[in-house]
Amino acid sequence: MGLPVMDFDAVLKKCGNFGRFQFLIMLCFGLTNLLSSMHYFAQTIISFTPQHWCYHEKLSNASFDEIRAVYAQMANPHCTLLDDIVGGQPIVAEVGKCQRWIYEYESGYKSVTSDLNWVCEESIQSAVGQSLFFVGSVIGTVFFGFLADKVGRLPALICTTLTGATGDFLTTFSTNLPLYALFRFISGLSTDTFYYLMYIMVFEYLSPRKRTLGLNMVTGIFYFLGLALAPWFALWSGSWRNYLYIASVPAVIVLLYPFLICESAQWLMATHQYDRAVKCLKHVAKINKREVKDEVFDEYIAHFKQTTSDELAKKANKDTFWGMFRTPRLRKFTIMMLLKNMFLALALDVISRNMEGMGSSPFILFSATSVVYVMGSLTIILLQNRIGRKGMAFSTLLVSSIIIAATGFLIAFTETQKNALLLAIMVGLGRYGVVVSYEAEAQYSSEFIPTTVRGRGMANIHVAGFAFTSLNSYVIYLGYFYKPLPSIFISGIMLIAALLCLALPETMNQKLPQTLKDGEEFARHQRWYYFICFDKNKNTKEAEGNNG
Repeated sequence: MGLPVMDFDAVLKKCGNFGRFQFLIMLCFGLTNLLSSMHYFAQTIISFTPQHWCYHEKLSNASFDEIRAVYAQMANPHCTLLDDIVGGQPIVAEVGKCQRWIYEYESGYKSVTSDLNWVCEESIQSAVGQSLFFVGSVIGTVFFGFLADKVGRLPALICTTLTGATGDFLTTFSTNLPLYALFRFISGLSTDTFYYLMYIMVFEYLSPRKRTLGLNMVTGIFYFLGLALAPWFALWSGSWRNYLYIASVPAVIVLLYPFLICESAQWLMATHQYDRAVKCLKHVAKINKREVKDEVFDEYIAHFKQTTSDELAKKANKDTFWGMFRTPRLRKFTIMMLLKNMFLALALDVISRNMEGMGSSPFILFSATSVVYVMGSLTIILLQNRIGRKGMAFSTLLVSSIIIAATGFLIAFTETQKNALLLAIMVGLGRYGVVVSYEAEAQYSSEFIPTTVRGRGMANIHVAGFAFTSLNSYVIYLGYFYKPLPSIFISGIMLIAALLCLALPETMNQKLPQTLKDGEEFARHQRWYYFICFDKNKNTKEAEGNNG
């Protein structure tokens, strides 16, 4: 008689699915979150533009209050060239434009916009560099996602992390737009890929019942630390170049990862590298101080082969992300996931970057409101396993839509300087809502996408998000026509995303799909109005489920 049937979750449980190895891999995930947050939002930190005015020799020794008083008489105080100043009255030059500026640096910090004088008519240059960053992210996400499914999660993770760090490091040598755009493109190649590749590895090695707690707690704490500290690192360093050194050099720590953790055993099994998969599982058992007999691994491999026909096994190696569009149900769900991630990525980016002109320091506002990442993670930990993945996604998107709309109208009818605290609170609430929605979406997508294409699937979903994120500057620019427009626009797309959730299946307590065929049949019995929190049989399903 053989041993009881062994699937991956059962074998992992014997090896330890929430022990020392899991704490080790979550520590690596935490460090990756720290690096990821400082890398992704470096574009924001280095581009904050200080208060500035056209230089005039009569203002060379004037205080900033005196300078403000002179230029306050201008319709366009920051970019108006003066011919003379007589008795405190400015005389506007009839021809010419500013060639030199007076900057009011915050704590002496020189951003790329002030260092290279990319202000007024030249402000478009910083935007060009930012757009090249997102072009790089689209290309890099596709490439490293493909690499992750071909050579493994760990090698791809190391390559993408070092690529992004190299781009940030090279950016410090920029002295003109072509160099800056090129190096921001290189930096963008790794944007977010090293985060979600590490996310996948932690997801696959964690106990199904601990995924929500582990993934969201680590993300909330370490991503928050990166975001909260980044502005202070910038102010302490004194310049955008020094900040990029701080953000890029520590990335070499990923070279230690292969000595601490191992490759995804699920990916190794899906690609039929059985010996390597067993070696990884034995390593997990050793770190967790578990005794697991060889017969357990033999039974697992036998079970895997038995449940996968020869034809399907060959097809599994040929599964591609585009195969998710070949069958009707999987195609519908995939398109909805793509749209949801596009809307969420744009919303998160706009809310997080739009920190200037709120009546307070953008550095302090960015740092202070970053606490919402911890609050968001705690919200998900408390609620996601109670109301389900679908219920969490739908409710957070709907509530986020309402919060952002309300925030926009409060900003429109509030005097920024006198109500800086109120605006900071509302900006924080808006950011909180989007963060909860975005983090909930990450686990939802990971559970829905079949194992054989999980790396490429999440990569391409992120590509769509980054492609849409390239519109962030245009969305923010809508505020020049009417202040609440950016918030109204973001609120609208969040509402659409919430409605899309109704047609998606619940993944909690379901057997997660391994192949594209599994994905097509996944949760076929569910109705669009099904929410697990209203299911009377929830407890029974939870006991039987594999991803609770």
